[in-house]
Amino acid sequence: MITGANIGIGRAVAEALAIRGARLRLLCRSLAKAAPVVDELRARAGHADVLAVACDLGSLASVRTAAAVLIARDEPLHVLINNAGVAGQRGVTADGFELHFGVNHVGHFLLTALLLERLRQSAPARIVHVASNNHYGARGIDWDAIRRPTASVSGLPEYGVSKLANVLFSNKLARRLAGTGVTSAAVNPGRVASNIWTRVPWPIRPLLKLTMLSTADGARSTVHAATHPDAATGSYLDRRGIARDASPLARDPALAAELWSRSEAWTRV
Repeated sequence: MITGANIGIGRAVAEALAIRGARLRLLCRSLAKAAPVVDELRARAGHADVLAVACDLGSLASVRTAAAVLIARDEPLHVLINNAGVAGQRGVTADGFELHFGVNHVGHFLLTALLLERLRQSAPARIVHVASNNHYGARGIDWDAIRRPTASVSGLPEYGVSKLANVLFSNKLARRLAGTGVTSAAVNPGRVASNIWTRVPWPIRPLLKLTMLSTADGARSTVHAATHPDAATGSYLDRRGIARDASPLARDPALAAELWSRSEAWTRV
């Protein structure tokens, strides 16, 4: 199961897994935009077991509906890839979270929580969180700021905070799931020329593009974490699939515990 799988890195990951014959569930905001991708992936996979499900990670109600649809299908889930995200934008989600934090962390926290029992039942299983090296620049989580609209002009500081939350969540999950047969790892895809950057304001966007990778290159770390036997739980993988140390803050168990507790309260799970 892959969030944001009809475009960008998510689509490249889906294509790589389809070639391996995987059965795919694509969580996308627009089913109309996902339809041609579903047809292409069915052809690549050599079977018809590819399905798109509507899911807007900026709406907790939408996440709950999508999870209910998937659970009702009563099928195993071996890999959950939390890939979808926004970057360099400004705003607030339907539930009152700063846009980056709400989509990139809170929506995925709820989705993962709702699917966790199915993952346990399907073990061995893996959870992969698409993070970013931008998390190194985050100096912490301002618990008041994440409940307000984006404050910066570029949105990039807020993006870094949301990616810090991704790694903290991954590490906390790895500790809690020890011994269950379900692993959790975070990956850095690198700065990829995908749709996520299209709303970054000029002149920052042209500068970012100078160092961007293709979506196929950006998918490598995620595919590695989803499929390779040496992708250890609790690891942070660089864009080549090699384990690196995340930032000290991302490895802080006290901050991870506080984020977890607050996320439970926000999502009521």
